[in-house]
Order: sequence, then structure tokens, then C-alpha cells
Amino acid sequence: MPPSAQGLEPDGPSEDDVTRVLVFSTLFPNAAQPNHAIFVENRLQHTLALGGLTATVVAPVPYFPFSHSRFGRYAAYAKAPQRETRHGVEIWHPRYAAIPTLGEQLAPELLYRASLRAVRRLQAAGQQFDVIDAHYFYPDGVAAARLGRELGLPVVITGRGTDLTLIPAAPASRAKIQWAASEASAMVTVCEDLRERLVELGAAPERTLTLRNGVDLDLFRPVDRAIARRALGVDGFTLVSVGSLIARKSHDLTIRALAEAPDCRLLIAGQGPLRAELERLAEDLGVSDRVRFLGETPHSKLAELYSAADASVLASSREGWANVLLESLACGTPVVASDVNGTSEVVCSREAGRLLPERSAAAIAATVAELRRDMPDRAATRRYAEQFGWLPIARANKALLEAVAHAGRAGRGSKSPVEAARQALHLPAESLETGHVAEV
Repeated sequence: MPPSAQGLEPDGPSEDDVTRVLVFSTLFPNAAQPNHAIFVENRLQHTLALGGLTATVVAPVPYFPFSHSRFGRYAAYAKAPQRETRHGVEIWHPRYAAIPTLGEQLAPELLYRASLRAVRRLQAAGQQFDVIDAHYFYPDGVAAARLGRELGLPVVITGRGTDLTLIPAAPASRAKIQWAASEASAMVTVCEDLRERLVELGAAPERTLTLRNGVDLDLFRPVDRAIARRALGVDGFTLVSVGSLIARKSHDLTIRALAEAPDCRLLIAGQGPLRAELERLAEDLGVSDRVRFLGETPHSKLAELYSAADASVLASSREGWANVLLESLACGTPVVASDVNGTSEVVCSREAGRLLPERSAAAIAATVAELRRDMPDRAATRRYAEQFGWLPIARANKALLEAVAHAGRAGRGSKSPVEAARQALHLPAESLETGHVAEV
């Protein structure tokens, strides 16, 4: 294939019929932030495991000069390596200028310029690509669409939450998202609610597809409950809430609910800027002896945490597709969650748990009490979660990337790549030569 950096239209994948994917997003883990947007890496890993694709990741990181811990998350930007390998995949982290508030409208351009330089260096070293797989519509998807136009590559953009629920409220950002949607060969969302929002923004329905996040059913599985509870030092009815300590996760509502549930304990796993404020709230409410802040918890330890708890609580004001819900369910632990965006697509049976009738402390307390009166069998909750494995999603994602790559930029108006993905999503497991059983 001629070098796409010369502006020539690529004419499909390489002769060996391996689709070469350029994964592009600021949402990707790195050595300094190993849990950052790990769901993007998970989808990629499970897709690559099916064979027939190779991937290189360009995951830009905001430039920040100081790595001292007192600078919080900004220090993590400084600590991120320029290049690393994770799970056999080469990852590059070019720096771009990220200007808080003032730079919001400049972000797509700044991302594009920094990333274009990185991709051209890769091409000069002999790497070529057939398709760009971008995640998060703004600013990442807009920058990816610019890259696709400049490099002559087709682009797939995945919308994941705030990029389609909150950011489009700003007219300038909405216009750029709409432009990126017009450029993309295909668009993926992680729940049907987000797909409908994307179509309302003007995206061609026939080029949109819902591919939810899956859950690793081997990593997230029930562990011995008694051992897990002893290890964490918990007794009595215990709730767990997993998520960053930021406003939209609404940990404050869950803490307030404890005042109405005097025999409940709460474990909070996550780190963020609101920790001190939440600790003060627990103290002011007189529940600090029943709330424990665990800080950021490695994914490898979360199964133990979920298994020790009686129920998980997620009171977020918005979520695209909340991975923590599936993780909890896969460990046999039912959930209580706010009814926002794609959450009702996860929690839709007694075995899964309960949706909140409203987002309030009183509603959390009442819904937890309702769940306690009719707790599902933990084995049944695990069985419910098994329909959400990664395999169907991975094979549909593979089919989509391959079809988009074969069509090239010239075929970006076609609906056939999305149709190919939909067909793959519903293939029986025996049609795969992977040795796996479909979790559908």
C-alpha cells in the first residue's frame, strides 16, 4: 500500500490480509495511570485475541513539567512514559498542550498536531495503517477525523459518555462533533441511549452501532466470601461504591444514606479531589466509623472487594456504560444504581439488583432496604452477568474494523461495515475458531 502520509487513498489492508489498526485516544492506561480508561484497552485486547489484526496505540498525554506528587493527577502526566509496551501492544504517548478551560475549543487542534507528528514518525519508520480506531468523540474523535483526512485513512469513533451527554451542550463543540460524525466511516456507542443521542446530533443511523463494554468473567468472579470479608476486616451488612471521588459519582449521596441505615457499612474504592470533603461529610453526619476510604484499588483486587460486600451502590448523575456494575454482578454482588443513560440496559432483572427511583440519599436508603428484603441468590447474579462477556463484542469489533479498512476512506458512506459487525455480534460460538464459548 502506498504511504498514506502522501495523501493517497489506501486501497484496503495489506497483502497478507492482516488489518493494521491505529488506536487513537487520550483514554488509555499508562504506567503512571494503570487504571485510566482500562475499558478501552480491554476491548482492544479481546479483539486482538481473535487474530487477523495488529494494533499500535497513540495515546496522547497532556504536557506537564513537574512529577512531584503534590501536583496530583498532573504529576501523573509528567510520569507517563513516552513509549511503552502493554500486553504485547506498542503504545506511544506524545505530549500535547492542554490549557484548562481556555483551551477547551483548541483541544482538537492541539491533539491533532501532536499526534500527526507522532504518526508520521511511525510511518517513516516503516509502519503503515489501514484504519483509525478512535475513542471519545470530543476532542479525541474530532482530532482523529482530522488525522483520517490528512492520512487518507478511514476512521471509526466510539462515543463513551460525557462526550455525547454533556459536551454537545456547547454549540462550538457540538458543531465539531457533528463534523467528525460526518467524516467517520462508522460510529460506535457503548449503550443504546448514547447511540440515540448521537443520531439526534445528526449522525447517519445506518453508520451507528451499539457495542457495550464487556466484563472479564475470569478476572471478575466470586471469591470465597468469608475469606474476603476477613481480609478486609468487615462484618455486618456492607455496601461498596467503586469510582473516582468526583462530583458526578455522587458518593456524598451514598454517605448521607448511611444516616438512614444505621446498621450498614460502606467501603469506597477510588481516589480523587473530593476525598477530604467526603471525609468531612462522614464526620459531620456521625457515620465516619462506618465509612472506609480505600483509595485507588488495583483491578486485580476488586473481585475480593465486591465479593466481601453485600451490595454495590452507584449513584452517578450520568454514566455511559458503567463497568463497575458488570464487575460487581460478575462477582455475584447485586447493585443499586441511579437510572441514567445505559444503566437500565445493565440492571433489568431481580438478579441484577435495583434502580433508584430518584437520585437522593433517602432513595438510596429505601432501595437498599428493599433489596435486603429480597436479596437474590449470589450464584444467580453471577449467571446473569455471564451474558455480558467480551467475546461477542470483540468479534463484532473485529468485523467492523476489517470491513471499514477494506472499504477505505472512499467507502465511508457505506452502511456495510456496520452490517458486518451486527452479523458478527449474533454469530453462534461454534462459528469461531478461537476455542472459546460465547458468553451470550
